[in-house]
Amino acid sequence: MKEAKPNPLAMALREFFSEFLPRARGLSPCTLLSYRDSLSLLLKFLAGHLGRPVAELGLEAITPEVVMAFLDHLEEGRHNKASTRNVRLAAIHAFARHVATCRPECLEGCQRILAVPFKRAGARVVDYLEFEEIQAILAVIDQSTLDGRRDFVLLATMFNTGARVQEILDLRPCDLQLERPFQVRLFGKGRKERACPLWPQTAQLLKAFLAAIDMEPGSRERLFRNHRGGPLTRFGVRYLLAKHCHQARACAPTLTGKLLHPHSMRHSTAVHLLQSGVDLPTISHWLGHASINTTNRYAKVDLEMKRRAIAKAKPLAMDGAEATWRTDKSILEWLESL
Repeated sequence: MKEAKPNPLAMALREFFSEFLPRARGLSPCTLLSYRDSLSLLLKFLAGHLGRPVAELGLEAITPEVVMAFLDHLEEGRHNKASTRNVRLAAIHAFARHVATCRPECLEGCQRILAVPFKRAGARVVDYLEFEEIQAILAVIDQSTLDGRRDFVLLATMFNTGARVQEILDLRPCDLQLERPFQVRLFGKGRKERACPLWPQTAQLLKAFLAAIDMEPGSRERLFRNHRGGPLTRFGVRYLLAKHCHQARACAPTLTGKLLHPHSMRHSTAVHLLQSGVDLPTISHWLGHASINTTNRYAKVDLEMKRRAIAKAKPLAMDGAEATWRTDKSILEWLESL
C-alpha cells in the first residue's frame, strides 16, 4: 500500500500552533484560541468554496482572492462587524508570515496575502454605567442567596478594579490581599501582571464571600463559580449583568436603550476615575493598558464632564439674528474665517 504524502498545509498548521506561536512568539492561550478559531473558519469556508474536504486542501488553495471572499462572507454571511473581520485577517496574516519564513517557495503567494488590507472600522460611542446606575444594579441583587452574593461581589469587584472579564474569571483567592494595603493581582493580555488597589468595602465583601463559600484565602481554585460548581464563563457574566440591568430599569430608567456587556463595567470604572479627578496615566496603569492612547478615548466619552463644560461656555445668540453678509466679498470673508 502506497504511503500518503504529508499534507503541506497540515504540516504548516501544526508547526504554527505547536511550535511557532507558543514557543517562538510566547503568545497567551487566549490568543492561540483566537487564531485557531479564525483559521478553522477559513478552512471550512475553503472546503465549501472549492467543494473539497478539508483534508485535501493544500497551501496553494489559500490565495488573496479566496481570503477576500472569506472576509466578505464574514460580513455578509455571518454578519460580523469590521472589527471582527480585522481580527480574522490578523490571524491569516500571522500564518502567512510563518509560511513565508519556513517555505520560501510560497513567498510570493504569502506576500500577496499580506497585502490584503485591514478594513477601517468606525469608532462606536462607548456605553458605560453612571455611578448611580451601578448603585441601582447592585441594589436589586438579592443577597439572601449564595448566587446573589456571588453576583454582588462579582460586579462590585469588576467596578472597583476595571478588570477585563477574563481577568476576573481567572481570579483566585491566592491573588487577593485582604489585609492593608488591600489589593488584587490580575493577569492581563500578554500574560502581563499588575496589582490593583481595592477599596476597603470591596475587600470586606471578598473576605465575607470567601467565608460564605468555605474557600481558603490561599486557594488556587477559581473564585467565581456557577451554580454547578464549575468556573463561571464570559457568557455567564454577560447573562448575569443583563439580568440585573433589566431588574434595575424600574428605578434607573436611563439603563433602557444602553448596549451593555461585561466590558462596559471596565469603561464605567475608567469614566468614574476620570470624573473623580484621577489623571490619565494613573487610569492607564489601573486598567493595564499597553498605551496611554487607549486610555485617551475616555476623555471623550464622559457626558457629565461635557455638560459641565458647556454650562461654563458662553452660549450663542439665537434670538432670530440674521446673517450679516450682503455682498459676495463678505460671504467669502466669512468662509475664510471658519
